[in-house]
Amino acid sequence: MNPTGLLEVTAVRRVTPRTARVTFTGDGLGELEPWPDQQLKLLFPPPGRPVRLPDAGGDVMRWYQAYLAIPSEERPVMRSYTVRSRDCDTIDVDFVLHPGPAGPATAWAFRAAPGDVLGRYGPDAAYRRPLSTADTLLIAGDETTVPAVSTILSEVDNAVVFLEVADAAEEQPLPGEVHWLHRDGTEHGSRLLEAVREAKLPDGSVAAWLAGEAGMVRSLRRHLVGERGLDKGVIEFTGYWRRSLTQDDAPTPEDLADAAEKVGDSAGWKGN
Repeated sequence: MNPTGLLEVTAVRRVTPRTARVTFTGDGLGELEPWPDQQLKLLFPPPGRPVRLPDAGGDVMRWYQAYLAIPSEERPVMRSYTVRSRDCDTIDVDFVLHPGPAGPATAWAFRAAPGDVLGRYGPDAAYRRPLSTADTLLIAGDETTVPAVSTILSEVDNAVVFLEVADAAEEQPLPGEVHWLHRDGTEHGSRLLEAVREAKLPDGSVAAWLAGEAGMVRSLRRHLVGERGLDKGVIEFTGYWRRSLTQDDAPTPEDLADAAEKVGDSAGWKGN
């Protein structure tokens, strides 16, 4: 499958007050092999311009350099998302509509309509990660992780899940043992960290999958390693977003440290 192409919106609907589900069609999507936590990059064109795709001459290794070579006034904004579901030649992507000033992706999602066109890179099977084979898989995240969590739960039956969302209206139907936590005005991540600290997990080996706001993910990981004694190699972790920062902002020292650890663990996610 060609990892680069165009996506056209065919439908938009609100699945919660703060989540918009956008259905896309595009060349090659019917050939897409599904796997859990399947990520892709969406390319949002500048206002009033069509989306311009990088021209890497078919060499995927040069794709990002070709993207940077696009003149700044024409270069699309790139953001990472997870495929929520797929059906034949369409995919669904969920957009969390964060309160406050809207970034380019959120602003686009607020006004998205059938016929709108974005670019894409991926999903690419080279970035596929194996699921853990531990006796228990602890999953923890915020509303941005719900699409990935839903795909993981379609593949495993040994997960214990904690998800923190704004309020009860943001819950979505998911299979298995899911504990929904409502911020209701409290600090982002505080209820999630408290719940994971107090969780009594089944006997046997434990692995963890953590994602969401980067600072929250770090706190969860420190707890699992420092207080529960989990080996770092059994924790899959990703900071989906950063408070007060965007993907365009320079990485912080903490971001760089996280990236170095993930590279060091790139041989695969240990299952036990």
